[in-house]
Amino acid sequence: MLDSAFFEQVFWGNTVKAYCLFGGILFVGLIFKRIVSRLLSKLLFKLFKSFSNQSHDEAFVALLVKPIETFILLTTLYLSINQLKHPLEVAIFHYSKLVGKVKEQIPVSIGDCIDRIFLFGIILSTFWIILRIIDFISHVLLYKASLTDNKSDDQLVPFLKELFKTIVIFIGFFTLLGFVFEVNVLTLITGLGIGGIAIALAAKESLENLIGSFTIFLDKPFIVGDLVKVDGVEGTVEKVGFRSTRIRTSEKTMATIPNRGMIDGVLENLSLRNSRKVAFTIGLTYETNAGSVKKIVSEIEDYISNREGTADVSASFKSFGESGLNIEVSYFVVILNNAEFLKIRQEINLEIMDIVMKNKSDFAYPTQRLISDIPLAAHDKEVGNDTTD
Repeated sequence: MLDSAFFEQVFWGNTVKAYCLFGGILFVGLIFKRIVSRLLSKLLFKLFKSFSNQSHDEAFVALLVKPIETFILLTTLYLSINQLKHPLEVAIFHYSKLVGKVKEQIPVSIGDCIDRIFLFGIILSTFWIILRIIDFISHVLLYKASLTDNKSDDQLVPFLKELFKTIVIFIGFFTLLGFVFEVNVLTLITGLGIGGIAIALAAKESLENLIGSFTIFLDKPFIVGDLVKVDGVEGTVEKVGFRSTRIRTSEKTMATIPNRGMIDGVLENLSLRNSRKVAFTIGLTYETNAGSVKKIVSEIEDYISNREGTADVSASFKSFGESGLNIEVSYFVVILNNAEFLKIRQEINLEIMDIVMKNKSDFAYPTQRLISDIPLAAHDKEVGNDTTD
């Protein structure tokens, strides 16, 4: 058995006992941090057991293992290092602190710096754990929202997640200022009140976007999953965030529009339409006689009107164009599915081609007559040249 005098021997300002405690705490912490972190994660999950179900157990553990491991590691290092006396217990610098009306010079040692660094890391890891718990709660809520037909909750959950995470980050920031840097938080907040006008002006756009996000949730001009068109951007709403809305365009790109732009501009919610309009003009050659034009217009209107899935059909002889006789056609397709809509429009276009051809007519296209196509005598007469001797 080792003599107790051995443990009382001093090397570099610390006893052998202190070094053993340092190594023991560090060894245990590093070896068991993974096991302890998973165990603590499962214990925390029991607090949310009634809120979620057992299938979310692994998701909760996966989210919390890393921050809890970091917390355990920092705590272990802090406890182990505190078993030693620092050989340089001297002031490495001074900082001034206002006490009443007198500035007091306070020495800061290496030990104080180490304590503050570890306190900073422990507070940071604690708020990291809180943020991961918010992520888990939003994960469960999104799962429950996906089971309902109402899409409003799918939109609300990500927004509340960002809101609460922002609040936690602000609280964590002021906690670090108060405990690590010993800043008087109440005085700081009062000072922010004095400079509130300047801050409000600097954050004007951010505040407008925040107000815009609340307007979107209250007024509900659209929800996640709706097809919208705003400022020339058309696509499906994927997420309404704290500051902006993300839209997946038809080209599969991601467009990010500030929430202020979503409510200030003209927004079309294409998902709320009850039909889709098709309008176009076709040109018939000038060789088509009046009787054929009437018959073509009548047959086009009859065919589209009798076709299933169409409404408000109109076909008429519109005008005399530069290249042909213009027939205006318009109708609505009441089937909103895009694939079905394209199929119906194609079938109608092909039938219009058949109708025009059956009535001994053809489609006009722009033509240009060159001077070389005109007989020489007619050309000379047009330009006023006398071809007689």
